[in-house]
Amino acid sequence: MSDSFAELANRHCKPPGIAYQYGTAGFRMKADKLDPVMFTVGIVAALRSKKLDGRIIGVMVTASHNPEEDNGVKLVDPRGEMLEQSWEAYATTLANASSPEDLSTRIEQMVSALHIDVSKPAKVIYARDTRPSGPELVASLVDGLNATPGGSVSYTDEGVLTTPILHYLVRSKNTQGTAEEYGVPTPEGYYEKLSAAFIKLIKPVGGIQGELIVDCANGVGFIATENFAKHLNGYINLVPVNTSIDKLGVLNKGCGADFVKTQQKIPPSMASHLKPNQRACSLDGDADRLMYYYLDHDGVFRMLDGDKIAALVAGFLGELVQTAGIPKQSMEVGVVQTAYANGASTNYLSQRVPVQCVPTGVKHLHHAAEHYSIGVYFEANGHGTILFSSNALKTLKTYEPNTATQRTAVNTLLALTDLINQTVGDALSDMLLVEVVLAHKGYKGAEWDSLYTDLPNRLVKVSVKDRNAFKTVDAERRLVEPQGLQARLDDLMKMYSGGRAFVRPSGTEDVVRVYAEAAHKAEADELAFKVAGMVYDQAGGDPMTRPSEFL
Repeated sequence: MSDSFAELANRHCKPPGIAYQYGTAGFRMKADKLDPVMFTVGIVAALRSKKLDGRIIGVMVTASHNPEEDNGVKLVDPRGEMLEQSWEAYATTLANASSPEDLSTRIEQMVSALHIDVSKPAKVIYARDTRPSGPELVASLVDGLNATPGGSVSYTDEGVLTTPILHYLVRSKNTQGTAEEYGVPTPEGYYEKLSAAFIKLIKPVGGIQGELIVDCANGVGFIATENFAKHLNGYINLVPVNTSIDKLGVLNKGCGADFVKTQQKIPPSMASHLKPNQRACSLDGDADRLMYYYLDHDGVFRMLDGDKIAALVAGFLGELVQTAGIPKQSMEVGVVQTAYANGASTNYLSQRVPVQCVPTGVKHLHHAAEHYSIGVYFEANGHGTILFSSNALKTLKTYEPNTATQRTAVNTLLALTDLINQTVGDALSDMLLVEVVLAHKGYKGAEWDSLYTDLPNRLVKVSVKDRNAFKTVDAERRLVEPQGLQARLDDLMKMYSGGRAFVRPSGTEDVVRVYAEAAHKAEADELAFKVAGMVYDQAGGDPMTRPSEFL
């Protein structure tokens, strides 16, 4: 262990009694506990780049939809995708080192096990959202980059960005000058690429009528929304709300995509902006989730979540492939969901396209979507995107249509490949995509909503001492531990018409999540709270602090 490494590592020692874990969204917790993690993540990012012969690795500092006092960090692999799963364990191992000496030993073991040539150069880019804890955490990250064995680490601070833009930059920088070149590797290149595709797609139908109100969650999505407005040449009138990015304590508070999904109501700050028969959308704190909603003619709030987006988009893509005259076996459109997908959406989609259910987490959805020619994945929470396989892109670029109608459909599909950010779920890209589909279909919110009727559902969080005591199988739809609990759930579900419920440990916080749906709202609520009560009791919850709504 060199003196320089020891000096840097001693600034960022892990406090005793804390266990860190790289979860579905990287590391995420209260910001004041993140300093030692940021240091070790810097080392992991640089070693990952060295292992991949100097390809650029991304680091995003964000806690997405979490409260402002939280923060987090995740690594982005060269194609803009999530960190390879096998490396998550190494990130966790380094983060839990008890001392600089222990950390040095763990790094040596990692380097040996992965056969990393530390003399190779490393390249890392990083960005953060608008959280006030960001700058200090970035400084800890830089210390980790500078402490990496072998040195030769170059890094670039990309400043304050949405998470999807950082993913775009990583892929664009790594593919620049190759046959797979993804785009101009700058934030401006991102805005220009997506805006040009949107205008190309929307021109034939004359633009978007009226205003689209965009709830920016008082986060970095406001910056992106403003930048898009400058590039879209009036083809859509974006009206940003909740734009206080410099005000403390308001990020994601009473607004944003997660508020809309979990509370199933309009953010109070949006109420004065939205009129009957008008639609709006909410982003989350780092602009990787999108929720739509509208007020019907009676002024009643109607939510259009990730399931509704998947149904709208998958149907449109399938129609385009058919109109283009491309055989279905040559370009299959498939949808990937998680257990949180509403049963009505699964039923609707299954009658039209192949549907696959995978465990919660972007990495699982993204990987499964790659197996289709056109893979559509959206979580009910509004995170998702569409992937076009290399074979699909080749087919679209070389296909010879027989009619003008077929040519138009092919050109529309090609433009969509530029509008969609295929690296990760991107709220702004998805918003523009939804607006294109609605314009082409001639839909307003009510027509979109009428594709199917959601089964009433309820999501409940249960605080537990040890979330890892709950283990699942079958894409997280069935419990295997604690033993016997799933059998009790099965018996309970039989008592409700259309009853479905599952229990899974959170990947980001010390809670267990309960999801339930049934034919009627009262039954869905009752089922959810009965299951929550069973989980609380099973986990040894204190009867004196048992939530009163748990049955």
